Amino acid sequence: MTDNTQDLTENIKEAKLADALSERYLAYALSTIVARSLPDVRDGLKPVHRRLLFAMRQLKLDPVSGFKKCARVVGDVIGKYHPHGDSSVYDAMVRLAQDFAVRYPLVDGQGNFGNIDGDKAAAMRYTEARLTAVAVALMDGLDDNAVDFDKTYDGEEDEPTVMPAAFPNLLANGASGIAVGMATNIPPHNVGEISDALLYLIKHPDADVEKMMDFIQGPDFPTGGILAEPRANIIKAYKEGRGAMKVRAKWEKEELSHGQYQIIVTEIPYMVQKSDLIMRIAKLLSEKKLPLLADIRDESSDIVRIVLEPKSRTVAPEQLMEHLFKNTDLQVNFNLNMNVLDADHTPKVMNIKEVLQAFLKHRDQVLIRRSQYRLDKIIHRMEILEGFLIAFLNLDRVIEIIRNEDEPKAVMMAEFNLTDVQAEAILNMRLRSLRKLEENQIRDEHASLLKEKAELEALIQSKELRDERLALEIKEIKTKFGQKTALGARRTILQEAPIAVEVPIEAMIEKEPITVVLSKKGWIRALKGHTPVDDLKFKEGDGLKCTLQTYTTDNIIFFTTNGRFYTLRGNSIAGGRGFGEPLRLQIDITEDADVITMLIHQPDTKLLVASSKGKGFIVSSNDVIAQTRAGKIILNLPDDDKACLCKPVTGSHVAVIGTNRKMIVFCADEIPMMTRGSGVILQRYQEARLSDAKFFNIEDGLSFPSGNGIRVERNISLWLTKRATVGKIPPVGFPRSNKFGD
Repeated sequence: MTDNTQDLTENIKEAKLADALSERYLAYALSTIVARSLPDVRDGLKPVHRRLLFAMRQLKLDPVSGFKKCARVVGDVIGKYHPHGDSSVYDAMVRLAQDFAVRYPLVDGQGNFGNIDGDKAAAMRYTEARLTAVAVALMDGLDDNAVDFDKTYDGEEDEPTVMPAAFPNLLANGASGIAVGMATNIPPHNVGEISDALLYLIKHPDADVEKMMDFIQGPDFPTGGILAEPRANIIKAYKEGRGAMKVRAKWEKEELSHGQYQIIVTEIPYMVQKSDLIMRIAKLLSEKKLPLLADIRDESSDIVRIVLEPKSRTVAPEQLMEHLFKNTDLQVNFNLNMNVLDADHTPKVMNIKEVLQAFLKHRDQVLIRRSQYRLDKIIHRMEILEGFLIAFLNLDRVIEIIRNEDEPKAVMMAEFNLTDVQAEAILNMRLRSLRKLEENQIRDEHASLLKEKAELEALIQSKELRDERLALEIKEIKTKFGQKTALGARRTILQEAPIAVEVPIEAMIEKEPITVVLSKKGWIRALKGHTPVDDLKFKEGDGLKCTLQTYTTDNIIFFTTNGRFYTLRGNSIAGGRGFGEPLRLQIDITEDADVITMLIHQPDTKLLVASSKGKGFIVSSNDVIAQTRAGKIILNLPDDDKACLCKPVTGSHVAVIGTNRKMIVFCADEIPMMTRGSGVILQRYQEARLSDAKFFNIEDGLSFPSGNGIRVERNISLWLTKRATVGKIPPVGFPRSNKFGD
């Protein structure tokens, strides 16, 4: 065994695979959380954004300078600071420049940086960029030792661990990201409102979240829109750091001639792509899922203008929009999740007050560090000035020492009691400056610096003075970017959640009488009006199975032999021309099943469903409505059984008859109410099967067809019994079909 192999063997440690994997996965998760996905609560930036801005600053791309190619910026970022792919860095840069994605853009882009339709930006070799004033405010203080710097990934450069952040970027621009096991989603807010909250919190550190929300009304999205959420819900979300808020499009009614009108959408919800929104609405329109809408057009230019045409002028604009809000992305939920990294890089869900406090604490530390940095510079300069004053008062001797001594520095330090810094400054001074040196100038500068030194020392020592300074800085930010500026004016309108506008079915579908015809082979059609069907034509070998007089607004339910219910709206049935169309084209009836009953759905009524073996139960009509083509299974059946009837519950008693021509009558209350199942035995058979059932009131008697008329049997005592018995022969004159008739 070689020495190298032995060394490797000695370094091998035994560990359980699960423990090793857990340890390494945890390390990966933490690196993803800290280094990629979650923003820092202090500056609101992720590492890629922080490195982008710093690289642009190093390239001197300030707001008053010229633009530089984005490719140059991206090259510097991935070469010096962020060792990732250029596309991910460029995508991050593009987002910082999009005024529809970022409330206060940090990058001033020149060229095609995408649009609200979802079109991507041009390649980075074609676009140019520079910093905005907001970005400059974020980085103000980097040269003053305001924050710590770390080595870059290759150890050749330094980069800030956090920005000084004079601008409250986290709340102003928001953030979103998905990490391992956690995510963040913070909406943008108005800087003016944030500033007011910060100013109040400085004076009242014990203020609660509710007080903060007196100033911060809610999100302020770059795309505007309407925040339609109760105030209590908004406060609750910001108090907990989590919650959902409804954001809807802004619209207005535009009057046309002849009493017509159209809806103009001028603002859409945040992060909704306009082109996708229009395409999805158009698709729903083609699928006839938006019955109140006739057409949609995009007439947008630099501003959003989406035109919505109502189906009819009788449709109220509010009804149309509520219908669209419910079914399209004209209204979306913004899910608030204020999960951020605190100053110790620990993920934490914060409420709005904690975020504001973290920002103020950071700014206080920045102020202390900048003040201390300036104080150190002043002390250094005062030390030099004091040396200059000694040199001025002994100018001839100083010149003599410099001219004659081999080690003038040491001689001057010994003779005039100078420090090393003072002696070095005198020796580095040009003769011209030495000649022009004046005592008054030295003393005036020294006095000025002494005064500033005292002020800085007081500032560092006094929290009250620092709070006053912070308040002034926040007021400057408010003046520069607040609501009185074009950039800072609030865009998102806040309104109480609207009362839900119920859109009646009559408004969505024109109510017209129809007669639904179903053939024996499963062809269905809808004739206009309530008309007789005596002269209807059918395909060869086909004939009439059943008819139903109803309306286009009614739901029609179909019960099949496999125990399923299916639902069709009256207006969706093919017209009466020709033979109609197969029912199986509209609902997915299996090949081995057939329709038993076709009924108009009556809400809040009861239906009896039963199998051929005589088992059944009562089900609410509300529970049989099927939402899909596949229908809804209600009656569970064994393989050797089929559903055979579905009857409305219209009386106190029920008469049941089998194919063995035995009939029983029992109280309807004996049949259980169920939502799904196989039911209970209604009538007991050996070889026979259930033929028919009928509900009636015992005082009215049992009616059935007899000969050419209707007979009513009023003495029911002979057949009155309990459920699940065999029964007796039906009354004289009962039809040989064993059917009670309609």
